[in-house]
Amino acid sequence: QVQLVESGGGLVQAGGSLKLSCAASGRTFSSYAMGWFRQAPGKEREFVAAMYWSGSSTNYASSVKGRFTISRDNAKNTVYLQMNSLKPEDTAVYYCAPVRSIYSTSSDSGYWGQGTQVTVSS
Repeated sequence: QVQLVESGGGLVQAGGSLKLSCAASGRTFSSYAMGWFRQAPGKEREFVAAMYWSGSSTNYASSVKGRFTISRDNAKNTVYLQMNSLKPEDTAVYYCAPVRSIYSTSSDSGYWGQGTQVTVSS
């Protein structure tokens, strides 16, 4: 059984920071990358960031590049998303998922976490 548990969301003012965590358990996804995605109300889920467990490469959406940083702790099977200089348009439910490539646009592993809400007030 695969479990992906996101945490760390909340309400923050514009310009503030949050750090999201995604703890993975169950099946080993060492050959996959881990991705963060988000879905705002009335919009489709979109890619945010991804990295390989090896840490060799990362990929970011242009809208978050320079503000968000993805990292991982292999010993804890946990992936993080540090979000700085948050904007109201970053408001969304954030999900993590194993992906085959850091350029995947969705969870091609078929697994998603339950999501964590991030709300940025202006």
